[in-house]
Amino acid sequence: MAVFNEKQDELEHFETRMGVPRGRLAVTMDLVTDAMALVGQHGVYCQSQRWPGKPVMDIQLIMKNLTDAKELIQSVMEEIRQGSAISHQPSDTAQSGGE
Repeated sequence: MAVFNEKQDELEHFETRMGVPRGRLAVTMDLVTDAMALVGQHGVYCQSQRWPGKPVMDIQLIMKNLTDAKELIQSVMEEIRQGSAISHQPSDTAQSGGE
């Protein structure tokens, strides 16, 4: 897949720091953030006739979907982090001698 070649350095950096799943999600968050910046710039030039000062409706919908996607990605990253922290904690049975 082309994205793995194009983003190899970023993937290696974040996968090393955060583990493979969270690292890939971190790079995904960066891509979504970059897309939001591009759409936001486009929104400056494509103003609504009906609501001056606001982007046209399609840009508003794209921004909302990207924002929602980021929120979901962040929630998955947090779930993975919490699951990882729990799996690395010693269990009660290990502390009590296995019984």
